[in-house]
Amino acid sequence: MFKKVLIANRGEIAVRIAQTLQEMSIAVVAVFSDVDRDSPHVSRADEAYHLDGIAPSETYLDAHKIVEAAKHHKVDAIHPGYGFLSENAAFAHLCADEGITFIGPSPKVISAMGDKIVAKQTLETAGVPLVPGWSSDDANLSDIRKAADRIGYPVLLKAAAGGGGKGMRIVEAASDIEGALGAAQREANSAFGDARVFVEKYIARPRHIEFQIFGDHHGNVVHLFERECSIQRRYQKIIEETPAPNFPDSLRQKMGESAVAAAKAINYTGAGTVEFLVDEHGHFYFLEVNTRLQVEHPITEAVVDQDLVRTQVLVAAGEPLPFTQDQLRQTGHALEARIYAEDPARGFLPSTGLIDRYHQPHGRWIRVDSGVRSGSLVTVHYDPMLAKLITWGDSRDESICRMQWALQRYVVLGVTTNIEFLARVIDHPNFANGDLHTHFLDDNDLSASKSGNVPDEAFIIAALTMKRRAASRSRTSGDDESRPVYSDTPWQSSGRWRNT
Repeated sequence: MFKKVLIANRGEIAVRIAQTLQEMSIAVVAVFSDVDRDSPHVSRADEAYHLDGIAPSETYLDAHKIVEAAKHHKVDAIHPGYGFLSENAAFAHLCADEGITFIGPSPKVISAMGDKIVAKQTLETAGVPLVPGWSSDDANLSDIRKAADRIGYPVLLKAAAGGGGKGMRIVEAASDIEGALGAAQREANSAFGDARVFVEKYIARPRHIEFQIFGDHHGNVVHLFERECSIQRRYQKIIEETPAPNFPDSLRQKMGESAVAAAKAINYTGAGTVEFLVDEHGHFYFLEVNTRLQVEHPITEAVVDQDLVRTQVLVAAGEPLPFTQDQLRQTGHALEARIYAEDPARGFLPSTGLIDRYHQPHGRWIRVDSGVRSGSLVTVHYDPMLAKLITWGDSRDESICRMQWALQRYVVLGVTTNIEFLARVIDHPNFANGDLHTHFLDDNDLSASKSGNVPDEAFIIAALTMKRRAASRSRTSGDDESRPVYSDTPWQSSGRWRNT
């Protein structure tokens, strides 16, 4: 087993990975930029290495600096987290060349699945259902136009070398194809350094369902069930849950089998996800393979009672998977809401500045993976996600109830956040009914509540004081002190409030 691991990341995921590594008696090395010197992920680590600079390109994305840090601290392995270098095949190669274990799949798999055209061609041979489409490495406007006419409008133009909505355009009619192709190619080249674009059928109002997969170096491959990821803004997930609501067991089984077949076809090792689109008729189509740990992995951990980071480490060290497919079961229901420093009222523009006060909710079935605290600085240089709020319940209704309660008690002052917006989504009757699709935010009225005034800081402190007193009374009466206290406080009577 590894004795020391460097985490090539920052924020909440670095804190979360460090927790598991230290529980496994593995020493943790953090890396940090100029502005991250006092960040929670640095203080959590056993050792830390300064990456001179601020911008990602000169710090967390500089593969040679990361490897230099790893060699300086004599680590056995590097955990990339997600984002940054996690799906960079050249970085995985560099680690191997230096005799450092990369906690993830092989560079060959990362490279193949990072190219969406190659990924589709590879998995088609494994019998995984694909969205009707067409691709070519040297496609021109005439080729794309003919393919779109053959597939039928509307179609989707997508970047071959990336995801996250970059280099993606919906084309409703043939007259729009030239302008959309030029825009998609320019954006793809800017984001990924690769202007290749392919065309596929556009599926209106699909559900985005992904399956967590795991493979080891002994030929074992399993899936850990599905996650519903349909609540998105600009193709970025903001709320995820598992199990998926209103989802037939027969469909779950078929998609799980396809996910495992996909993993076996590429000799997958470590943690990953196979992502699908599901249309209104229950037909599912392969979307992509993410060759890393996902942001939303905690909800899978909650329902299968497994530590996925621990399993990543075991697999990377050459051990077999600690579970078989037959041993895995889903228990209860889990939700995750991503807390962002952004302003939903202004098109989700990122919000920057100093966090004056940070208070996260606590409870027996409430988990918060956070990368900030009071006094943390939110800059323009990194992703604006501050934390992830996860709730679990015996049922979906219970999990939603806990999420509503927790969002009402999440306090972030100094930067604008999406907390109130998330609460409106969770409160919406269509969400409660499980009527979910990727255009949920566009199709439902999520306008801000006009009731109540914005409370000042003294009011918030008073509310927190009342909550603590209620918790103290609960403990005195012999109740479980880890349970959330559902007592009347100004939080309930003030209506919705906006963080400013």
